Parts: sequence; structure tokens; C-alpha cells
Amino acid sequence: MEQPVPPYRPTWESLQRVSVPKWYQDGKFGIFIHWGPYAVPAFGGEWYPRNMYMQGSREYEHHVATYGSQATFGYKDFIPLFRAQQFDATAWAQLFAAAGARFVVPVAEHHDGFAMYDTALNPWNAVAMGPRRDVIGELATAIREHGMIFGVSSHRAEHWFYFNRGRLFDSDVNDPRYDALYGPAQPEPPDWAVVDSAEQPDAAFLEDWLARCIELVDTYQPQLVWFDWWIIHERFKPYTQRFAAHYYNRGVEWGKGVAINYKYDAFAPGSAVYDIERGQISDVSPQFWQNDTSVAKNAWGYTDAQDYKTPAHLIGDLIDVVSKNGALLLNIGPKADGTIADHEQYLLREIGAWLRVNGEAIYATTPWHIYGEGPTTVAEGAFSDTARAAFCGNDIRYTRNDRTIYAIVMAWPGVQAVLPALGLARGLIGTVVSVDLLGYDGDVQWTQRTDAMTVQLPAQPVGTYAITFRIRTA
Repeated sequence: MEQPVPPYRPTWESLQRVSVPKWYQDGKFGIFIHWGPYAVPAFGGEWYPRNMYMQGSREYEHHVATYGSQATFGYKDFIPLFRAQQFDATAWAQLFAAAGARFVVPVAEHHDGFAMYDTALNPWNAVAMGPRRDVIGELATAIREHGMIFGVSSHRAEHWFYFNRGRLFDSDVNDPRYDALYGPAQPEPPDWAVVDSAEQPDAAFLEDWLARCIELVDTYQPQLVWFDWWIIHERFKPYTQRFAAHYYNRGVEWGKGVAINYKYDAFAPGSAVYDIERGQISDVSPQFWQNDTSVAKNAWGYTDAQDYKTPAHLIGDLIDVVSKNGALLLNIGPKADGTIADHEQYLLREIGAWLRVNGEAIYATTPWHIYGEGPTTVAEGAFSDTARAAFCGNDIRYTRNDRTIYAIVMAWPGVQAVLPALGLARGLIGTVVSVDLLGYDGDVQWTQRTDAMTVQLPAQPVGTYAITFRIRTA
């Protein structure tokens, strides 16, 4: 009989006993949402709040030309303009469900220090000003009502230094009336992950960070908490351990499977789910992992000059990540009024249409013996999401569900598909019972030779993007 999990303690040894929830391993695809007052200027992205105080930057020059000096019009002055008058959490949830997402992770607090939720610890929040609504609370309700898992992200750690460039000239960052928004605004360390600093960040900031994280999970019961990168700093380690122990124990109390995302070496392996920002890996990982990326190449928050990826690119990323034992968390950036740009809706609906036909090759699957084959190289590591060439008809990715193997051909290959890994000589597959092309009602002819399986294709392409062969074995 399986023994109940005893309380987690704030040590890596204890936290490494956690299991990745089944909903997460099966769900594979989630939506990330970067939305806050930075959507008002819609210029440069979600780092506008920092860069508008960085003399010489594009954002600085744009801000002065558009709004005037930072002494008279600072970041705080965007908040009354961030009204979210057309925000409809139910409509958002319907769109995400139509996209085929199984979990949704809105940003609860970005580096800018503006909380998108109802909090007793931060007077600068969306309930008290701006939208005057509990954005996170409304999304939590709508997302759960539409059968998806709700999560949140916290980028609070980076707030320690985020507004520090405003200290260097006459700006409102230096006005003590706004310390609760802009502070601490301390100099960033010369080494971002410096481990020999006794003061950066200080204990007061770290205790406040922990309190905000605990308040967030206790109030909204998210089943996924995503952290940005600066918790790699050595001084965060005792606090991330304390948070994880609290959160995992709360998950046991709630009877819900919960998980934490982390980057780089912020957590010990196995104590949370490893996340790679805008990047992937080159082979199957023995541990479940996640790629977080955005529909736009240039920003996470909405801008008026988005450089969007194509549906084929995004679907290809999803397939590649899943074949390597990962999940894709795909970001959108709503406009300041609460609407989601038409093209972002289009991208999500195209993914959803593909998943409605091919989803059985994605959801609830596990990696096969190999992730795939083909000529297109996928760069490994963070910030490499636009480095690869477009996938072609000779690129294959494999997943499995028990005795069923899915061979996903990443682009229409022409008159036939050639699957070298399924050749008899490879010995990777048992006796083949049937081969079907998902989304096609007719039969397909196939041959299994020593060097490859070859499948003859219909005269006209099936679908617009990648195609999936369902291969049942004895």
C-alpha cells in the first residue's frame, strides 16, 4: 500500500521527494500571460518600466518624446491609464480552451512591482487602482470553470534592482512617496548570481518576497507556480526552500497536485520542474521539463510592433518539446484595454485546430525510444527559440501511448513519408498491426522494409501543418 507523503521540510533532500503531477505530465500545453501597466505604452515590451529610466535606451528616448520627462511622468502614471475596460476572463478562458491548452499561468506580479491580484502586502495592486479588479481571482475562476489547471507566476525577485537606473538622474524613482512601487531600486550586482554578497538582497526584501509568495498561493491555490531567473542568487536559497515546503504541504492539504518551475540552478534537481526560457534541449530528458516561449519574437508583453512567429513554428516547437519529455508554456500579451490582439487569437486558434486532429499524439503521451530524426537541428539552451530553420518533411518526431506509436512528420513530405526509425533493422518497434493518418478518413498504404517504413500519402495535403501517423503495434 502506498504510504501518505509526510510533511515536506525546507531541505533539498525532503523537497526532492515530490512527484510531478499527472495533470502536468499529461497536459503538455499551457498558456502564459504577460499583462500589466507596461501594456499602456505598448513599446519595447514588458521591460519598458526599467528601460524607460535607462538613459540612452530606445524606451528612454520614446518616453521623453511621447510623455515628457521621467520626473513629471513616471511609470506610476501609466497605472491610471491601465483600465482593462474590456477585460473578460470568461472570453479569455474560452479562447485558451479552444487553443487546446490544459493549464494557464498569468503573471501575478512582474518585475515592475504592480500586483495583478488582491493583496494586503502591496498597495500598488490592480484592485486598489488601475483596473480596480482582482484580475488573478477572475482568471482563476474562469480557467477552472473551463476545465483547465490554474497557475501563477512571480517575477518579484528582480524587483530588488529593477528601477535602479532611475536613481541616476532626476526621476520620480527618487521620490520617497513612491518607494512602495519603485523600491528598493538597488544597484545590480556585477555578477547577477553573485554568491559572496552579504547584503544583496537584504533580509527584509527576502522575507517580503516569501510573504508575498505564500499569500499568493494561500489565496488562489494555484497548481503551478513559475519563478523567473533571479532566484538563482544564493541568498534566495533558504527562502525558496521554505516556500516550496509550504506550497507542497498546502498541495497535500488541498488534495491537488502542485508543481514549481525554476530556471538554471535555482532549485536542486528533482525538487521542482526545470524550465528553459525561449529554448529547448537536443534529446529526450529523463526528467519532465518545460519550455516557456512567446508568440512574439521581440517581447512578452504587448507592443504595437510585434514580430510574430508562424503557426507552423509554434506547432513545431510544441511537437519537438513533447517528443523530448517536455511541456510548452506559450505566452501571449494582451492589450491594455483587456483585449487579445486578433493575430494572437489567430495563432492560438490554429494551434487548437491542429490539436483537435492530432492531440492524441501530444496529450498523455510519453517519449519513445528516440525523440525523432531528420536534418533540421534544434539549438539547445535558453534564448535559442528562433535559431532553428523551418522543419521539413524529412523531420520526424515520435511519441507513444502504451503500444501505440505516433510518428509526427513536421511538414507535408509529398507523395510519401519515410520513417527510418521504423525500419526492421532498427528493432525499435514491435509487430505493426495498423497505420492510420490522423485527420484522413481513407486507408494509407505502408511498407516496412529493413531500412525504413514508407507510407504512401493522399494526393492532396491533409491539414496545413505537421501530420501524424498512428501506428498500432501488437
